[in-house]
Amino acid sequence: MMILTLKKPLLLIILCCAAWFCSRLVFAEPLLTGESEGMQFRVEKVAQGLGVPWGMAFLNSSQIIFTERSGKIKILTITPQTTASIIELQGSPIVNATGQGGMLDVAVPDDFKPGDWIYFTYSKRHQASTVTTLARAKRNGQRLLQWTELLVTRSASDTSRHFGSRITFDDQGHLFFTVGDRGVRRNGQDLSTHAGSVLRLNRDGSVPADNPFVGVKARLPEIWSYGHRNPQGIFYDRDNNRLWMIEHGPRGGDEINLIVAGANYGWPVISYGKEYWGPFKVGEGTHKAGMEQPVKYYVPSIAPGSLLRYSGNAFPRWQGNLLAGALKLTHINRISLDSQGHAVGEERLLQGLNERVRALAESPEGWLYFSTDSGLILRLRPLQD
Repeated sequence: MMILTLKKPLLLIILCCAAWFCSRLVFAEPLLTGESEGMQFRVEKVAQGLGVPWGMAFLNSSQIIFTERSGKIKILTITPQTTASIIELQGSPIVNATGQGGMLDVAVPDDFKPGDWIYFTYSKRHQASTVTTLARAKRNGQRLLQWTELLVTRSASDTSRHFGSRITFDDQGHLFFTVGDRGVRRNGQDLSTHAGSVLRLNRDGSVPADNPFVGVKARLPEIWSYGHRNPQGIFYDRDNNRLWMIEHGPRGGDEINLIVAGANYGWPVISYGKEYWGPFKVGEGTHKAGMEQPVKYYVPSIAPGSLLRYSGNAFPRWQGNLLAGALKLTHINRISLDSQGHAVGEERLLQGLNERVRALAESPEGWLYFSTDSGLILRLRPLQD
């Protein structure tokens, strides 16, 4: 019988590598159970030990592509045998991962097929500053190919905050993505900068001819709406042809907005938040003619990091509800809507986890996957399935 012996240094390397791998893949470890609208659920840990998983998207029923703010792009594969694996994709760009910036969102349209374009937003150095950038690439195995920048936004500032930046798609070949005001308040009302705006492009990066400011002097044609502070959640509701967005306020004043082409959402002229340095209102108050009111606002702030409209069958009483990840108040925020799109109810889920919820993704079976700033990917599924 042959006995294989390993030298101590090699054995230590193998053991360390195994520990590193296993610390990240702890598939289906149960964390807690709960109930919402009479529906029982459980929360399971899928992966841990990651960076800050900022964006997530399902490529198919068993694969999630996700970003880490440090600049990495990875694939999480879930197999029927309830095991999971993670690989890192090669070919990602250099990002400026300082402050709130880095590799940000990743998204694919509903009609995505293998070999199609995958879309990303990230912060990059540009002319001695940092700007939010939209790009796309294709995946071949463990590599990203044909990385193409579609829009390097005009959003430079000397701060490292308020980059946005989430992506969503309508059913007419357009994409929307958000750019924060970059920490410069006046940008929200300045249509010569992309900062503080929701942008709308064709999927190839060209500007749709029917964008509201096409051909208007001193207005950037990519802008769809403006007057935003730091929108970190956006979702297109195909069932009702509605574009939903959630954004950070200052001290209070986070907002859920129903986005309309060409509309002004008020920042920094109006807000339900207060200044950081005392009990003082921001701007001129909460209302002004020609500026939109939010569907819902939060005082105090929950610090929203993501948004989706739930459409799955796993939790039928959530259908049509908005779900947002909360960073500061560490929960998943569920908003029920009436047929006109008015907010009529709110529930705060998973507060007991005490985790900053960053990204949300709905699986094909209607389970809710979410990431946390502590480096976890978790999922919420029916208790009995």
